Amino acid sequence: MNTRILGTDGPAVSSLGLGLMGMSDLYGPADEAESIATVHAALDAGLTLLDTGDFYGMGHNELLLRDALRGRSRENAVISVKFGGLRDALGGWNGYDGRPAAVKNFLAYSLRRLGTDHIDIYRPARLDPDVPIEETVGAIAEMVQAGLVRHIGLSEVGADSLRRAQAVHPIADLQIEYSLLSRGIEESILPTARELGIGITAYGVLSRGLLSGHWNRDRELTAQDFRGISPRFQGDNLDRNLALVEALRKIAEAKGATVAQIAIAWVAAQGGDIVPLVGARRRERLSEALGAEAVSLTEADLAAIEQAVPAGAAAGTRYAAPLMNHLDSER
Repeated sequence: MNTRILGTDGPAVSSLGLGLMGMSDLYGPADEAESIATVHAALDAGLTLLDTGDFYGMGHNELLLRDALRGRSRENAVISVKFGGLRDALGGWNGYDGRPAAVKNFLAYSLRRLGTDHIDIYRPARLDPDVPIEETVGAIAEMVQAGLVRHIGLSEVGADSLRRAQAVHPIADLQIEYSLLSRGIEESILPTARELGIGITAYGVLSRGLLSGHWNRDRELTAQDFRGISPRFQGDNLDRNLALVEALRKIAEAKGATVAQIAIAWVAAQGGDIVPLVGARRRERLSEALGAEAVSLTEADLAAIEQAVPAGAAAGTRYAAPLMNHLDSER
């Protein structure tokens, strides 16, 4: 697999990353054995960037990743961990904690659950509105000095927060949603990241399945699947978004590719400083996503994609209103 560099001073990673969240949380039931087999298949294919969060399944996701990496070379995995999300025993959400003491506490537990002596990229999942970003990043910087963290990342922050964080310590990458249906970063966040030498790890490249080419109007969702409250999956919004997918399908068929592969390839084509994260939970879906590596988009292809799914075409916001309020990137 090809590699890309995250930011000016960040690590070299595979040109696609694997997001593990759905293996533990928020997308309904997942098969643990198949999840581990999918991580193994990713590593065998040369995929190195593995993204998790300490609050995914309240620690389950990190434990799953530890099991998946057992017997594998630690140096072949670039582990990215988000922290700060506060949960309760029933899976509820209680805000975010970015206090320096909390940062060090979260890190200690992640290192133990992952069974590793360092985390390659450590990042707050969201900004804590009660804690200046300088304090949160400064605490992670101390952990870099201690050798427990290799690089600092951020997630879902705006241009001003990027500048403030970078002034404290070099930031390797910004993890943020970016897809054909979510292009808000193009106005100011992406240019600022590039000015500062900060890479982008793009999650939601398939818009939580909408752009997979496999979604249909009649799909039933479990109570644990947060897409059941996601605006883009509701009523007329879903119909309008699926119509965009069908327009994209025509382009994919002409290229001998799948809709998912075209959507992933489009994100990758937006710049060599962008690494798409795919949230495959099964080997079948991983194999399809990896096929995007072989999809080369010409200028004519990109123009056709833009016409089929222009910026701002998505119906509905990417999160429900209460969750949107946590996004510094949307302010």
